[in-house]
Amino acid sequence: MPQPLLKGIEGVFIPVKNPGLSAKWYEEKLGFKLLYVEAEAAVLKISDESKTVVCLVKTVQHQPMEFPENNFGVGKYYNFISDDIEKTHQLLIEQGVKVNSIGGEGATRFFTFYDPDGNPLGVCR
Repeated sequence: MPQPLLKGIEGVFIPVKNPGLSAKWYEEKLGFKLLYVEAEAAVLKISDESKTVVCLVKTVQHQPMEFPENNFGVGKYYNFISDDIEKTHQLLIEQGVKVNSIGGEGATRFFTFYDPDGNPLGVCR
C-alpha cells in the first residue's frame, strides 16, 4: 500500500461578517486561541495539541455555510472532536449558543451548533 499523499488538515475556513467579533465568540464560547486578526480574516488555534487552525474569513455578501441536501443526514462541513460530548453540549447551551440535540448511538454521538453568523458546526465523539 502506498504512503498517504497528505498528512492532515492545516486550516478550516469559515465565512463570517466581522472577523474580529467572530474571533471573540470563538475564543469565549469554544476556548480557541487567537493567533492574529486583520480586517479580512482572523486565525485561531483550536487547541495546543491541534495542528489545525480555524480561519474566519470576511465575506462581501455573507451567507452562512449550507451543506447541499443529501440522504446521508449531514448538514455541516466540519465536526470538532470532544472527549465528553454531553458536557460540551450542556456548556454550549449554558452559554446561550444555538445547539441542536445530540444524535447517534453507542460510540458515535454528534450534534450541530451555530456560530453568530449562522454557520452550522458539528461536534462528535
